[in-house]
Amino acid sequence: MAVSLLVPLISILLSSIFSQPNALEYNQELDSLVGPAILPSSSSISLFQTTPSPVLRRTPLVPAFFVIGDSSVDCGTNNYLVTLARADRLPYGRDFDTHSPTGRFSNGRTPVDYLALRLGLPFVPSYLGQSGRAEDMIRGVNYASAGAGIIFTSGSELGQRVSFTQQIQQFTDTYQQFVLTMGEQAAAHLVSSSVFYISIGINDYIHYYLRNVSNVQNLYLPWHFNQFLASSVRQQLKNLYNLNVRKMVVMGLPPIGCAPHYLWQYKSNNGECIEEINDMVMEFNFAMRYTIEKFGRKFHKAKVAFCDVFEGSMEILKNHESYGFNVTTDACCGLGKYRGWMMCLSSDMACRNASNHIWWDQFHPTDAVNSILADNVWNGLHSKMCYPMNLEDMIK
Repeated sequence: MAVSLLVPLISILLSSIFSQPNALEYNQELDSLVGPAILPSSSSISLFQTTPSPVLRRTPLVPAFFVIGDSSVDCGTNNYLVTLARADRLPYGRDFDTHSPTGRFSNGRTPVDYLALRLGLPFVPSYLGQSGRAEDMIRGVNYASAGAGIIFTSGSELGQRVSFTQQIQQFTDTYQQFVLTMGEQAAAHLVSSSVFYISIGINDYIHYYLRNVSNVQNLYLPWHFNQFLASSVRQQLKNLYNLNVRKMVVMGLPPIGCAPHYLWQYKSNNGECIEEINDMVMEFNFAMRYTIEKFGRKFHKAKVAFCDVFEGSMEILKNHESYGFNVTTDACCGLGKYRGWMMCLSSDMACRNASNHIWWDQFHPTDAVNSILADNVWNGLHSKMCYPMNLEDMIK
């Protein structure tokens, strides 16, 4: 067993160094999907026959879709970095449209893939996978990086990652490219009419607060830590606003106290969620929702929505049978109790059918869950999750 696990770990380290060709090959493969015949991913077809993913619209509802965040929405950024936080090998991506690993931390699509199609846009490409030319980024860019946090050092033990602040800087560079290429007025119109999706913050708990990095738990009570994070996000939203961003979807944090890793680590007896962790998440989401409401009142030209992923995810967990899920505690891929001890390293560690699982690996949901959450962000199809508006209302 030790030898069989050592081989994938060595492979991750080696591929971190020699990753560029594979990542470029992935981008070329996705190019073939940017057409009017994009269909629902295979893992979502059987579960959601009544609400299939939309095909690509002839006329996009917005000019572009920009994504900032962590592994919840990373589409391949970390393929270009020296890091242990990578999803560029099977079984990751096995149920994606290309049936191959893409860098997404899922068996298939992430929420932003489903939302891009709702907007009539192709899957948003990774910033690090682009040439840097404005014409390659004009329909949107994904800056998200697995392991990234609001705090610069969050996730540093995993290796390289692009932090929240660095991602904002990358967008600033993109905006400058637009200005140089199309002029200031056209660039401002493009950005102000486009949608920005921000999903970040969970690594500040997983890889910082819960690990008590720099003795943070003695310096900050959970509520004060939450306030610090919310204040930091607010400052970055203001920076985006100053760059003419006017439509923003800010995602809350999921119930990681129910994630297989913490069920294993905290020795949950019957799969009960770890309440002390979930309480911190709920407090952060409360702080962020209040912050977003205040931001919207001050910057009235902006349309900003806060989407409570905890609320939406708990609704799925409580009513899992109605959604077709019968495995709610165990990850599809991993090792140990709840498959939460060891990260997903090889296909031998994965279940056959991920569509009836809520969790794909230690921390990330399956494609099927991502589809439900995306529906809720779009129009609250399954349950109300976004305040004061959903994405569909935002772009009207």
